[in-house]
Parts: sequence; C-alpha cells; structure tokens
Amino acid sequence: MAQLLELGLDTFGDVTSGVDGRPLSHAQVIRDLVDEAVLADEVGIDFIGVGEHHRDDFAVSAPEVVLAGMAARTKRIRLGSAVTVLSSDDPIRVFQRFATVDALSNGRAEVILGRGSFTESFPLFGFDLKDYEALFSEKLDLFAALLRDNSTTQGVTWQGKLRPPLKDQHVYPLVESGTLKTWIGVGGSPESVVRAARYGLPLMLAIIGGNPARFAPYVDLYHKAIGQLGGTVQPIGVHSHGYIAETDAQAREEFYADYKRMHDRIGAERGWPPYGRDAFEHEIAHGSLYLGSPETVARKIAKTAKALGLARFDLKYSAGPLPHARMMRAIELYGTKVIPRVREILADETVAA
Repeated sequence: MAQLLELGLDTFGDVTSGVDGRPLSHAQVIRDLVDEAVLADEVGIDFIGVGEHHRDDFAVSAPEVVLAGMAARTKRIRLGSAVTVLSSDDPIRVFQRFATVDALSNGRAEVILGRGSFTESFPLFGFDLKDYEALFSEKLDLFAALLRDNSTTQGVTWQGKLRPPLKDQHVYPLVESGTLKTWIGVGGSPESVVRAARYGLPLMLAIIGGNPARFAPYVDLYHKAIGQLGGTVQPIGVHSHGYIAETDAQAREEFYADYKRMHDRIGAERGWPPYGRDAFEHEIAHGSLYLGSPETVARKIAKTAKALGLARFDLKYSAGPLPHARMMRAIELYGTKVIPRVREILADETVAA
C-alpha cells in the first residue's frame, strides 16, 4: 500500500460501569474519556473521534467541548467528531466550534459530518424529521462553502432555502492553516457517496456489520464519481467496532456481555431480535467486529485496509457499560501492539507485490 495507513479510535462516550457494576455519572464518563485520549496520544494512536448523542446511555452531547479538553492535555493525536449530526445543528456554529478546537490543538482538529443513526436531536432542537434529507443537503452545502471560501479575502457568499443568505461574510475564528479537515460519514447510501465526491471531501464508511468487502462497490463508486467530476482523489476511511485483549479468548470473555447489553438496548427501540452468541462469533469470524489478540486484530485491519484501499481505520472501542479500565488496556494494546503490526503486515505485502 503506497499511502501510510492512519489508525485511530472512536468512542460515543458510552455510559460505563464502575467497580460496583453501577453506571457511572455522565460527568465521570467524560473525565474518563479525556484520560483515554491522553493514553491514546502517549501510545502513538493517530486520531480519536468523539460521537454526538442526546440520550441517557451516552455522556457526550457536545463533542467539541470534550475535544477542547483533550486538546489541552495531548500533544500530537488528531482530534475529531464521530459523527457531528449536521442536519440538526447550525453549520456556521459547527465550523466555529471546530475552528476553536483547531486553534487550541495547534491544527489537530477534524470533523466528520453525517446524519447520524439516532434521531433524538431533531425534536430536541426543533427540527422536523420529514425534512431529514433537505436539512442535511443544504447544511452540507453551506459548510462546504465555508471550507472553500472563508479564508479568502472576499469571504463566503451563499444562498439556500432554509436560512437567510450570506454575502461576503467571514466566520470567525479563521482556521490558522486555512483549511479544516472534513470527512463525510456514510452508512451505506450511494447518494451519500456521490455527495462526498461532489464536494471533494474524504469518505468515512461506517461499517458496523457484515463483511467489510461488501463496501468495495461504494469505494469504486466514489472513485468513479471523483473522476467524472474532475476532482482530486481523497482519502477513504472505515469506522468499525472492536476490542483488544491479550488473547482471543480473553477478548471474547471481557467484551461479549457489555456489547450484548448495548446492542439489545438499542435493538429493543428498533425492533431487532436479542443479540446472541452465534451472531457475535459470526461477526468476529466473517464480519466487521475487530476483536481478539493484537495479532488477530492487526491481521483483520490490514486485510480490510488492503481490500478497500484505506487511508484510515478507526476502531470504535467503547461498548455500552464496558468498564473504563478495560478500555484503557485495549487502547494501550492498540497503540503499542496492533498499530505497529498492521503497518508491518502492509509493508511486507507491498514489498512482496
């Protein structure tokens, strides 16, 4: 693989269990999350993304504030969202908040824009779900205009249907480097893939189930659309669930119960059947659950990276009440064992080719 694969982490700030088995407070979860970012920075992980949710089983509703706290305590790791629900937010405020994180972190901020898989933010902020598609399309168009024109002398001129127009407007603070790295998060919609290509933005595929190779047609579509639009090739990333322990058996034992609790709680809201051990084992063996020893996880990440031509892989390491101490150990193994091994595997394959 010609490009150096970046390896990151994602978390949604899941409410974790304390040593007594009871849920921790949202405040403690957020403090623990900053400690997790500090460790990730120390062990050489490239990126950490923090999700946005507005429900009681996730502690983070304002990821940019958490990222600012991380920025103050880290030195090199890139900091971003996973995902920012642009449809129910204001693009200008999103841009301002991430430009602020970028300033605090000396240029380490990223944003992943998407529509999200939860809809609680829509009624909370006064948006109608019937406008789901229109809201995202128009707000993304405005955000793209900010990326393109805010650092120019003239500023941003833009007009849409859902808010007043802008005329030669600058939005502050200005991004010091002139650009804010922005991805489009896609869960499996061809239209979203083409939209990312149209705006010339990197593509982040959320692969949370099934064989990751099934997303190869989306990668092909993205490259084809970029070519037809006369754009420049942009990075492609993948976000998937996973967990690392010293052995495959230990990883299964430590992760399954908490992963099942998370899956079953969300599934009860969406009409899914209870999550079973057979499904768990199948997803490890054939799907998109990157779980096991460092060697097992490294080989699976390398296989996916090669199959899809990835520039980045982000491991979603949190899972419902999975305790903070276990996540800290998984982060340490990811940085010290998995990442070097993934790069070694890919380098060996490049030489062999």
